[in-house]
Amino acid sequence: MPNMKNAKKRVLVNIKKEKANNEFEASMKTAIKNVERAVASKDKEKANDKLKVAIKAIDKAAQKGVTSKNTSARNKSRLSKKVNSME
Repeated sequence: MPNMKNAKKRVLVNIKKEKANNEFEASMKTAIKNVERAVASKDKEKANDKLKVAIKAIDKAAQKGVTSKNTSARNKSRLSKKVNSME
């Protein structure tokens, strides 16, 4: 346990930031899974709607520093490919 005032504050701030980061990452992963479920059910219209939500969540996570920009770009590319390859 930290003894100095600034160390105590850092512990509290890190806990708060970790919680926020986990929420961004969880919402991103949920959005990705929703797109993949829509693709699996072969519903192109639903997949396109879910893709827009997923791209927004992925961009938000990258903006907040939860994921790197390359990881975000890769995720968006893979999802777009899956949706576009549907009939």
